[in-house]
Amino acid sequence: MAHHPQPSAEDDPTLTAKSRSTWEIIRRVAIYLRPYKLMAFGTFVCALLSLALSFAYPKLTQFVIDEVITKRRTELLTPVMLGLIGAFLLRDLFNSLRIRINNIFEQNVIYDMRREVYAKLQRLPVNYFDQRASGDLMTRVIEDVNSVERVLIDGTEQGTVSILSVVGVLIILFSTNATLAAVALIPLPILGGGALWYTLTAHRRYRAQRRAASAMNALLMDNLQGVRQIKAFGREPHEDTRFARRADDLREGTLGVMRVWAMYSPAMSFAAALGSGLVFWVGGRMVLGGSMTLGELVGFIFYLALFYEPVARLHGLNQMMQAARAAGERVFDILDTPAERADASRHQTFRAMVRGEVMYENVGFSYGPENIVLRNISLRAKPGEMIALVGPTGAGKSTLVNLLPAFYEVTSGHITIDGETISGISLESLRAQISVVSQEAFLFNGTVRENILYGKLDATEAELLAASQAANCHEFISELPNGYDSRVGERGVKLSVGEKQRVSIARALLKNAPILILDEATASVDTATERLIQEALERLMANRTSFVIAHRLSTIRKADQILVMRHGQIIERGTHEELLNLDGLYARLARIQNTTFIEESFEKLSVA
Repeated sequence: MAHHPQPSAEDDPTLTAKSRSTWEIIRRVAIYLRPYKLMAFGTFVCALLSLALSFAYPKLTQFVIDEVITKRRTELLTPVMLGLIGAFLLRDLFNSLRIRINNIFEQNVIYDMRREVYAKLQRLPVNYFDQRASGDLMTRVIEDVNSVERVLIDGTEQGTVSILSVVGVLIILFSTNATLAAVALIPLPILGGGALWYTLTAHRRYRAQRRAASAMNALLMDNLQGVRQIKAFGREPHEDTRFARRADDLREGTLGVMRVWAMYSPAMSFAAALGSGLVFWVGGRMVLGGSMTLGELVGFIFYLALFYEPVARLHGLNQMMQAARAAGERVFDILDTPAERADASRHQTFRAMVRGEVMYENVGFSYGPENIVLRNISLRAKPGEMIALVGPTGAGKSTLVNLLPAFYEVTSGHITIDGETISGISLESLRAQISVVSQEAFLFNGTVRENILYGKLDATEAELLAASQAANCHEFISELPNGYDSRVGERGVKLSVGEKQRVSIARALLKNAPILILDEATASVDTATERLIQEALERLMANRTSFVIAHRLSTIRKADQILVMRHGQIIERGTHEELLNLDGLYARLARIQNTTFIEESFEKLSVA
């Protein structure tokens, strides 16, 4: 298959998430609250009760100063203080209950959202992952989901309570002393203007920060997976420099957010302090003039603190809202991407046991108008036949077989299995009929048993052992420290190339699908291991329709059909003997190749 550049989201501006408004993010996140309405109501009620009890403190303080201290009514001091302590105790009890409910609520929503995002990722087409770095997607699932959740649970709850607090305190302030209340509102235009400016300008800073975080995580994941190559080529200093650049981008992005917040937050705090200072100034003159008692002024100041505190909290929530908006764009970019065959509910399953007859009829595939990979591919594989695909690198061999399990959808023409067009078959039913053994065997970071059972999760121990023995891997597995329960490490790093390949063959044998796609993989192993793998492959291909991307003539000679590909087209087809008699490209290849690999020979022919 031709190599096609795969730009990551952080490198290609066209792959950035669609811009969305804060209200759209809130509306969409609100959907995740529906299963937890009772928790949301409980959190809100506890917050309101805690707020209401906070209002008792200024009034009781005013009473103590004007009625108890000034008039020396000693008998009232103890009950008033007990009442004040009781109000504080109830306030904090309700606040504790609110935090506990909120934590459960929050984690449930994060769990639901993260599961939905992951489930959607599993159902996206392969080309979505071709264009995005794994580290970027991990950042979206892990970090961005947390930020999005906060916009609703913390933001909505605290924001609503703060607004109610502001409204409630304003009513009390104006009912207590309208003149001082009006003085307290003098800084309001500054507070409102500052909040508006921050809201309108913050989003691009947070978006840049999230993109920088994703870029750094993508590079980190890439380097961890390629650590052996880095060490083999001695590129540690080079990778240090690359990571430093990404980390510096994140540092600069974060500092860009912090620099503005460092100006905005103190400025808003000063505006609030200015209001308090003006109230002290005007209120002090009222007390000195006798139009207001000292207790009334102190109580008013305490209420004023209850006014400015939620105003400051709203500024903090605004900051969180802008961060959540940037993260939300990236999360909903995943959720809004069309899944593989989005209308899968209308697709059918195979009506009977698949025999394995496969037909390609005038199939074409392209990544875009200027990137055509396959042209007018037609072929027929009878049940149980072996189809070998040969050709130089970039001929389209891998693309051709990847169309069969619908990793990519055909651009033109159609593919049928047993006469049924695969575009009308559900992906679950289609892929149940196909086993894939790739050239680079992928093993999950689990036990040998778990990796083999991936082919059939409910397989019996007898089926597991039979598949392992047929794949020539039972012997080496038995010699491992914990046998089948030995862990293979990330990507199977604890096993050799040949061992990993045989485990992947056992997995395919256990699945027992009637159609097999095989990227023959014996190029990187010794002769003895190659013999074991070849024996396992022969057992795997027996009575199955097999599509083999072949690398050796020894494999091709046994094929029922050989398809010679170049530039996305089949230029020759037939058995080994038929193609030799044709005396075309394949025949020339066979004359120069005995033990060398087919793709190498094609390159030699191209040069010649």
